[in-house]
Amino acid sequence: MTATVPAPASLLGTHVRLDPLRPEHLPALRAAIAHPSVFAGGFGGGASGLPADADAFDAWARGYFRWDDLPTAVILVGGPHDGELVGTTSLTELDVRRERAHLGWTAYDPRVWGTVVNAEAKRLLLGLAFDSGFGRVKLQADARNARSRAAILKLGATLEGVCRRDQRRADGTWRDAAIHSILADEWPAVRAGLDARIAAHEGRPVLFRTPAS
Repeated sequence: MTATVPAPASLLGTHVRLDPLRPEHLPALRAAIAHPSVFAGGFGGGASGLPADADAFDAWARGYFRWDDLPTAVILVGGPHDGELVGTTSLTELDVRRERAHLGWTAYDPRVWGTVVNAEAKRLLLGLAFDSGFGRVKLQADARNARSRAAILKLGATLEGVCRRDQRRADGTWRDAAIHSILADEWPAVRAGLDARIAAHEGRPVLFRTPAS
């Protein structure tokens, strides 16, 4: 199967909907993710990269996200928080010749950490990638971010190794990146695991949690 770049479109799951990220989403996205706890894990260049105000966030977001690829807004479906934007995740670096893509640029409102949101958002984008003919999807995290690395492994991805001095943080230091991947022939088993996790939440809407202090 030859890989093709999918057109931007909404993806609907049981608990979340992924809409193509647009500039008009930025105020709600700022409310969801512009928190020290989100940036402290390495997102957006790390803690020093947290924009100071709405104007700074807007300028940062316009330069940070890969707008020409497939960035998405993660929006809750059903329950008391129906329609609320709670994060973002992207399918980028779409290389059709080598049949590889990168699933990243992911951040969520701390109130949905530990819920089914990440599993279903990843299920939707991974499904899109493999249905479009891609053979390898990369996922990576700051090597120091144990929470993100555990979440990637829980998806069913394989750790390939650590790329040292991979990217400069906002404070000028360099981060090591833990590189993971999922291959097309691994996808059926990974998909089954994700579907089981999502099914375990059937009939229970996503509820906001109180973030740990």
